[in-house]
Amino acid sequence: MKFAHLLAASSLALMAAAGAHAKTLVYCSEGSPEGFDPAPYTAGTTFDAASQAVYNQLVEFKPGTTEIAPALAESYEISDDGLEYTFHLRPGVKFHTTDFFTPTREMNADDVIFSFLRQGDESSPWHQYVAGITYEYYSGMEMPTVIKEIQKVDDLTVKFVLTRPEAPFLANLAMDFASILSKEYADKLEAENRKEDLNNAPVGTGPFKFVAYQKDAVIRYQANDDYWAGREKIDDLIFAITPDPAVRMQKLQAGECHIMPYPAPADIEALKADENLQVMEQPGLNVAYLAYNTTVAPFDNPNVRKALNMAMNKEAILEAVFQGTGQVAKNPIPPTMWSYNDAVEDTAFDPEAAKKLLEEAGVSDLSMEIWAMPVQRPYMPNARRTAELMQEDFAKIGVKVEIVSYEWGEYLKKSTDPSRKGAVILGWTGDNGDPDNFMGVLLGCSATGDGGANRAQWCNKEFDDLIQKAKVTADQAERTKLYEEAQVVFKRENPWATIAHSTVFMPMSKKVSGYVMNPLGKHSFSGVDIEE
Repeated sequence: MKFAHLLAASSLALMAAAGAHAKTLVYCSEGSPEGFDPAPYTAGTTFDAASQAVYNQLVEFKPGTTEIAPALAESYEISDDGLEYTFHLRPGVKFHTTDFFTPTREMNADDVIFSFLRQGDESSPWHQYVAGITYEYYSGMEMPTVIKEIQKVDDLTVKFVLTRPEAPFLANLAMDFASILSKEYADKLEAENRKEDLNNAPVGTGPFKFVAYQKDAVIRYQANDDYWAGREKIDDLIFAITPDPAVRMQKLQAGECHIMPYPAPADIEALKADENLQVMEQPGLNVAYLAYNTTVAPFDNPNVRKALNMAMNKEAILEAVFQGTGQVAKNPIPPTMWSYNDAVEDTAFDPEAAKKLLEEAGVSDLSMEIWAMPVQRPYMPNARRTAELMQEDFAKIGVKVEIVSYEWGEYLKKSTDPSRKGAVILGWTGDNGDPDNFMGVLLGCSATGDGGANRAQWCNKEFDDLIQKAKVTADQAERTKLYEEAQVVFKRENPWATIAHSTVFMPMSKKVSGYVMNPLGKHSFSGVDIEE
């Protein structure tokens, strides 16, 4: 009980610190951010919500949808040939005024150009301002080759000139990596030799402004009085970093926080039964997978990968780990996404056939690593338990498994190493509702290599030709056919074992109103209110 009292004291202190009369929302987040720059990071742990709070993009997704709406750009035009996107910026947009920065001008085209070119231009002093960072989204979506130039037409007009038509381009610009940062702030930091503060003390145009971060404990935000879309109803937004889902649940039920993400599947019914809570849910636009390193023997052999997939009892994983809150995955995209190929047949669970395939491939006494994520994600409630079940399944066909894990940031970085041994458990929640965001970003040839999102290091010409053709095709019906064909190639080659698509739950106090679940896995607090 002493621990519970400490939790209560901690949360009450958070609320008191925000101000006796301020309207405060406490969000019990599941982990610490890698950083606050929206461009280099893809983990999504806490950062997605932090990014939505601080930053805006040129265009945004309408709440609860994958439809595009104007944001920092109040209007835009696309040329008939699809090679030019002209954005007319919203006048009067102000960057945050904070204890460490007072802007002298409003947002303009220079900020837009800076925000993009720093990611693609390796000669930029802002490209590697934090040692070791990579721009996984920017490169995985082929932005360096897609964007020919970005022109400043005038202070409030920016034109993106492309090298080729790019069907997902507008949706890509609504993603976090395309957030607009202040060039004036960056110039100030560079002049004062404090460049890393772009990542540590973020300044944006969003509904909330950053106040402070106590590592692994608390992130504090305040409502932005000058927000272009109008001041939020919440005065103070606090992220209470709480990695353990059982503790998050305890704090929510005790009224010590108001919203918690990613409850443990076993706790869903108890949360639904609590008369003080509401539990939102929706099918996740996600997939959990085991990615083999297809460049390292014997995993370079598709039949070896198929044998391992046949030995995996995915129904047992779904029952034990997801506890009914999802469905078995057979494709690399979820069934809620357009172009999903339901005609694809999943690999059958057949350990005896798996043994035979390994024998035919000349593989015996195989030992391998399975990497298990150290954190809970919407697509994977418990990677360690999943790895243990795989370990048991593979042992039945004579394959010895060692389970490996690292701290989350290190896990993500090491898992992109082309020389990595074994297979890695990971997953993905769609960022923009386009199939390319899964198949191009996670499985395309351009996403291989150190720092890329293609953890399988799988570069298949047939697959890649199909998804590249789909990217430059404007007609969605034709794109659908191409992606359906690509899923057939994926299933034949088995670069992953597709595990599951989860259902996503969001428990919160009944005092909270205005929260909208996002199919893209974001956590936005715009429009949210709380009864005092």
